[in-house]
This record gives sequence, structure tokens and C-alpha cells, in this order.
Amino acid sequence: MNRIDDTFRTLKAEGKKAFVAYVSAGDPNFETSLEIIKGLADSDADIIELGVPFSDPLADGIVNQMAADRALKAGMTTPRVLELVTEFRKTHQTPIVLFTYLNPIYTYGYEKFLQDAEAAGIDGLLLLDLPPDEAVLNEELCQKSSLKNITLIAPTSPDSRIELLAKQSEGFIYALSRTGVTGAHGGPSAAVADTVARIQTHTDTPVCVGFGITTPEQAAEVAKHADGVVVGSAIVKQIEQDPANAVEAVINFTKPLINATKNV
Repeated sequence: MNRIDDTFRTLKAEGKKAFVAYVSAGDPNFETSLEIIKGLADSDADIIELGVPFSDPLADGIVNQMAADRALKAGMTTPRVLELVTEFRKTHQTPIVLFTYLNPIYTYGYEKFLQDAEAAGIDGLLLLDLPPDEAVLNEELCQKSSLKNITLIAPTSPDSRIELLAKQSEGFIYALSRTGVTGAHGGPSAAVADTVARIQTHTDTPVCVGFGITTPEQAAEVAKHADGVVVGSAIVKQIEQDPANAVEAVINFTKPLINATKNV
């Protein structure tokens, strides 16, 4: 059974919401990044989204772009991302979702990547620049594996598009509270409840909402309507501001957000 499914099943039985934390793999370096994701898991983050550093992260705002740049300059590669997860799996079972563009996977070799990702202990894959309905046009992209294909849904999506994406969703749905790139928001949209409700009419897959969540109060408000809360750029910002004490900075910032999400 996939760890993502297990996690949401347990949370539902306990009447709790999920906290999904995003960081860039290898930021600011391999060793510190490993301690950061261990610290997030130990702080009760339910799922960790691990960004695969890429030279052209066009869907990301400046905070996550700079994180990818720091990781690449520190020697991070796609194989090293898998090594990072392999090391993490020696001590932790928190679900890991790779947050990536298609190019690094094609460069690696799609079939080999799926095999090696499963072997490393990765649970899901969120491909930012591959619309699910485009994947069916390429036989290679239709290969099944144990990895869950996480779906992104924007609040501007028409109902027909939401229905298509929701019905083929796996693991959880990442619902964007706003349009735009990551980190470029003053807060989650007031339309979160409506967005989640529109998605839930078409699927039982858990819906997690991200983009613009930076405070415990915002996390708690979103958790009232969604199955989970996703926080990324605000966490990554802690690494940027204090790389020498990145682990402590990330945990001190994130723990109140986790508590707010789970205490709704």
C-alpha cells in the first residue's frame, strides 16, 4: 500500500488534516537538506514535497528559483535526489512526492527513473509541465508504477477540466488557491472553499491547498475547507535567510503551521 494513501486514511480516521511541506532537494547542500527533511518528518509533517533542482523552473517564483540554483551549485543532480531519499528512508517513512519538471526525468530516462524512484522509496510524482491529458499521447508516459501521479488544479479551471483532472487523480490533488508562480502571493484566496467544493463533487481523492500560505492563521483557515495544507516558498525562505542554521530555522517556522493545521 502506498504511503500517501495510508497517511490520508489514518488522518481521516483521526479527524485531522494533512500538512504538506515543500523544500528543494539539496538546498543549501546535500547533508543539510537531509537533516531538514528529517526534521520536518519529526515535526509531524505528513507529506514532504521534494523539488528536483532544474535550471529553468518557469512555474516557480524567485524564492524557489534561487533554492534550485543553490542546490545545483552545491552539486545536486537528479541521481543525487534519489540518493537523498534513499538516505532518508533508512530512518523515516514519511511519504515523499517529487515536485519536478519533465526535462530532468527525460534526461535521466523515463523508464529507468520510475524504477529507480520506486527503489529509492519515493511515493508520488508531481510533473509541473505535463498536462495529464497530454501524457496519454506518449506511450512511455503511460507506464504504470507504484508512484502516485499527483494532479494540479487551478482555481480558474472550468468545471469540465476539473472533472477530467479529478476523476483521474491519485494520492491527493494539489489545488492552487491562486494562479501564478509559486511564492508570488499575499495570502490564500478567499475562494478556497469554493475551489475545494468544485473538485470534491467529482472525486474522493483528498484535496490539499497551497500557494500563499505563510502563517498559522492562514493554515488553519485553509484546513477548515481542505483535506490538507501545502506550504512551500515560506519554508524555503527560512533556508535562504539563515543557511548556517537552516534546520533549526525551518523547524521553528514550520512547527506552528503544522500545529495550526492539525488543530482545526
